[in-house]
Amino acid sequence: MEQAPDKESIVRALYDRYRRPLFGYVLRSVGGDYQYAEDIVQETMMRAWRDPALVEPERAGPWLFTVARNLVISGHRRRTARVSEVPIAEHEIEATDDEIGHVMQAWQVMEVLHGLSHDHREVIIELFYRRRTVTEAAKVLGIPPGTVKSRSYYALHALRAALEERGVTGS
Repeated sequence: MEQAPDKESIVRALYDRYRRPLFGYVLRSVGGDYQYAEDIVQETMMRAWRDPALVEPERAGPWLFTVARNLVISGHRRRTARVSEVPIAEHEIEATDDEIGHVMQAWQVMEVLHGLSHDHREVIIELFYRRRTVTEAAKVLGIPPGTVKSRSYYALHALRAALEERGVTGS
């Protein structure tokens, strides 16, 4: 009675017979990345080891190449999914104290701006953030230009006072 080969001998036979052609195939599929190709081949062999009943060393080629191809495709999908993230260049991370100061100042201005009345905040946003003229702001807000001027005057004084209380001064 002949004994069935064990897992290790099956995988060793698969590895000996298919490693080189599989590696060549995968290497071409991943654009010449040797380390990544080796990882794909190892994972393919690992899957054959997990379930050796699926593969016979003499007829395993198509199964192994299909597994490797699927691993390459899923790896490519993972890599391209990461590309959709916004890359940050190193020089963008480094901020000078002056840049940090501007960011902190802008944050404080926005916080104080939210503390203004709705009417004053609308005028400031139209004039300074959307860069509209007094006439344009008046049309957008549906109020007379004189009201825009008056509200902006009082809103700017309120902003300045609130910022001075926080220790933020204009430079």
